[in-house]
Amino acid sequence: MEEKKSKDLIHPRPKGRGFLKKKDKVIAIDGPAGSGKSTMARALAKELNYLYVDTGAMYRAIGLIAKQRKIPFEEPFLEKLLSTLDLKYLGEADRLLTIDGDDLTLSIREHFVSELASEISKHKVVRDFLLKIQRDLSRDRIIVMEGRDIGTVVFPHAFCKIFLTASEDIRAKRRHLELSEKGHDIAFQKVLGDVKTRDERDQNRALAPLKPADDAVLLDTSSLDLKGALLALKKIVAEKSSLHGIK
Repeated sequence: MEEKKSKDLIHPRPKGRGFLKKKDKVIAIDGPAGSGKSTMARALAKELNYLYVDTGAMYRAIGLIAKQRKIPFEEPFLEKLLSTLDLKYLGEADRLLTIDGDDLTLSIREHFVSELASEISKHKVVRDFLLKIQRDLSRDRIIVMEGRDIGTVVFPHAFCKIFLTASEDIRAKRRHLELSEKGHDIAFQKVLGDVKTRDERDQNRALAPLKPADDAVLLDTSSLDLKGALLALKKIVAEKSSLHGIK
């Protein structure tokens, strides 16, 4: 009789929705080139006093270093490079990251480095190397991390996932303006073509393709200025924080 009572107290795990998985304290912001990820994520992190993590900058840095050191973008060569690489993410606006002690904050923003980042990100050895660094940054604190696969691969259990997007033309205009303000003389059509090429490559790569997570909130910033987009982001984060009890 006692045995029956004990067994009656054991309930089978519900199927389907069942128990909720523990959520990582991460605000994951994904999206294509020129969608405003970096600007929005940085502003949001500053507003909420969280650490801002730019994963794209990490890929840019490794791509740039590999090119400077004339390392072929092939797995065996990249694996050897990464085995001795010391990448430190600082997260400061004027000192974002260093590799082997060299500050690459400004040099990774050169337009040609975007192509290097797209090429280098296709390699599993590089993604695995950065995955550990990215996950370690979230220990014991809330972070705002932006990239292209944060909500789908890096932090699939992030408590807040946002997918930013905008039209190709708007994204190209933003990128062109950014480059012009930094003194780069480059034709708009060149920038637009690069945006389209990057989209096609990122969305169709075999490893961690660019796509919204199933539970991500989609936010189109085509018609929003910085203030409007930031307000929309803060509202989404507040709702998700309340839902999952994140403080």
